[in-house]
Amino acid sequence: MEDIDLNNLPKHIAVIMDGNGRWAKSKGAMRIFGHHHGITAVRDTVEGCAELGVGYLTLYTFSTENWGRPKAEVDGIMSLLIKTIGDEIPSLHKNNVRLKCIGDLEMLPKSARNEMLAGIEKTKDNTGLVLSLALSYSGKWDIVQAIKQIATKIKSDELGVEDINESMFNKFLSTYPDPDVDFLIRTGGDHRISNYLLWQSAYAELLFLDDVFWPDFRKEHLKDAIKTYQQRERRFGKTGDQIKTNK
Repeated sequence: MEDIDLNNLPKHIAVIMDGNGRWAKSKGAMRIFGHHHGITAVRDTVEGCAELGVGYLTLYTFSTENWGRPKAEVDGIMSLLIKTIGDEIPSLHKNNVRLKCIGDLEMLPKSARNEMLAGIEKTKDNTGLVLSLALSYSGKWDIVQAIKQIATKIKSDELGVEDINESMFNKFLSTYPDPDVDFLIRTGGDHRISNYLLWQSAYAELLFLDDVFWPDFRKEHLKDAIKTYQQRERRFGKTGDQIKTNK
């Protein structure tokens, strides 16, 4: 903790929790075994962000593309999701964490959707860390659904084409009113963002962890990642000299 500048934390951390299946395979187990053990990593990451004072944490829990995985794995993930939300909500609520969900929730089984909505309702007034689960989510879906909403409002004369700008567009994304992503971490060794928060991560710092599968991710990895983030100079298209002058 003493090596982390608490005045230079990323406001919004997004995580691609990759490597559950390969972690399980390396241990001679079924893929769902890795997903089960990934829950410990989720708990550690949420606690670590809350302890440090990070405002927003978004976890890529289940992508739109993940529906194409074998049925047994999808069913296992959905069952695990229902159980985990039920088990964790009391702790999240006690620790002032507000739960959110982004994605096409209509695609979820009714039981999973209801459990998620109940957790969101219970924690809606909490003022600490905002924990968003990206479920049945893709960045392209998010942009398309925003465009559809805007088009509908233009058609009904609630908006004009001249009203469209970045600030207005943000208001129709599933993440609104959360800030854009400052720091995106991916475990598991792959170097891509996999259709995740495409608009929101336009200027995010990226960190790909080649030697850590998600079930092994702990607070120590989070803190090391944040130290790496704090060593970077975020220029947002400007020069380093301009950034230093503005400080």
